[in-house]
Amino acid sequence: MERGSNRLSAHRDEEMKHELQGLLRSGHSTRVEEWNDPEPVADDDPPVAGGPVRPDAGSASVAAVRLELARNLGRTSFPAGPRELVGVLRDQYASDALVEPVERLPEKARYANAQELAEAVVRSASGAPAAEPQEPPAPAPEA
Repeated sequence: MERGSNRLSAHRDEEMKHELQGLLRSGHSTRVEEWNDPEPVADDDPPVAGGPVRPDAGSASVAAVRLELARNLGRTSFPAGPRELVGVLRDQYASDALVEPVERLPEKARYANAQELAEAVVRSASGAPAAEPQEPPAPAPEA
């Protein structure tokens, strides 16, 4: 009998499987008491709670797209162009709904952080031309 790092006994595993069997087969709650049911998703919950954000869905805000991008890219991915960022997103197994809008961005563009990238993704998904991020001003020579 192989147990690995399971913190429950084999008996408890079977008991839990039996408890969930009705729910899995029926697709709805099998509890008699309503108070014992899990709460449904609230209206004001962020859309991320229901699944990955789709930038091309039209209702995606820059903040929600930035959160999804930052979750997959991290800080070390920047500054970078779309090609490098697509590679990182694919390595992190990001959803295609998040990767495809980044693939459509101009290849010459460079993004310094997730905010700039999210703004460009939302702008391009809404049909507006994706403006390239501003280049940082050159440092003034010291006298």
